[in-house]
Amino acid sequence: MNALLLMAQAQSGGQIEEIAQTFGVDWPHLIAQMISFGILCFLLQRFAYKPVLGMLENRRQLIAESYANADKVKTELARTETQRQEAMVQANARATQFIDEARAAAERLLQKETKKATAAAEEIIAKARQATAQDHTRMLAELKQEVGRLVVETTSAVTGKILTTEDQRRLAEETERQLAG
Repeated sequence: MNALLLMAQAQSGGQIEEIAQTFGVDWPHLIAQMISFGILCFLLQRFAYKPVLGMLENRRQLIAESYANADKVKTELARTETQRQEAMVQANARATQFIDEARAAAERLLQKETKKATAAAEEIIAKARQATAQDHTRMLAELKQEVGRLVVETTSAVTGKILTTEDQRRLAEETERQLAG
């Protein structure tokens, strides 16, 4: 529109015509170039700028979504880390509980086995004492018998006579009384 106005003024003459001639403006070429430039601007706007701007908008939205997803992931990661820490604390508590229970069971087992060993040792000692007492009684009986036999032999040798069974028994009983008393 402005170009037509300028052309109208240029035909009527005037100062604009002088400036245009001084600079070598060719009005028909200038108007043709302005129309070509307008068409070019329209085509670029329609087929180049709009798709590029749409693509840039899509990318901007993708980037915004990525940031939102990154925040979600950070939140989820923090929540997962908290859960992991809680699970570790619970696992440590259970492990400590198991260790304490194992120690208590080991202590009970140790006490039980100690009691068993003590009872077995006491039983062995009692049997040994009983065996010793039996051996002692048996040995005393053998000793009494041997002493009686020696007394009878010695008495026979000293008196020079053969003792009867009754004499031997009487001497053995007297010797036993003296040894016992």
